[in-house]
Amino acid sequence: QVQLVESGGGWVQAGGSLRLSCVASGSVFSIYTMGWYRQAPGKQREWVASITSYFRTNIADSVKGRFTISRDNAKNTAYLQMSSLKPEDTAVYYCRLGPENWGQGTQVTVSS
Repeated sequence: QVQLVESGGGWVQAGGSLRLSCVASGSVFSIYTMGWYRQAPGKQREWVASITSYFRTNIADSVKGRFTISRDNAKNTAYLQMSSLKPEDTAVYYCRLGPENWGQGTQVTVSS
């Protein structure tokens, strides 16, 4: 079973930046798509970005131009670089590896 551990969340003022990391255990990281999702209070979890095993990326329209997803297979790690943050980006951010493996989440709070 793969374990995912997110880090890098925190509090930031609007316009600031954060970089989230997601480290995976095991040896299957490189063969799966990695995704980032977020869930704001009272809202459903939504997809934010994903990167395939071939490094093809997709970004949600709501964060396009501000967020970048990347991965380092040698380190079993995926990243979400978030810039020009807005208060509406406040949420718990989760990483997901393949169809079934989720991290525990990391809180991102953006103040106005």
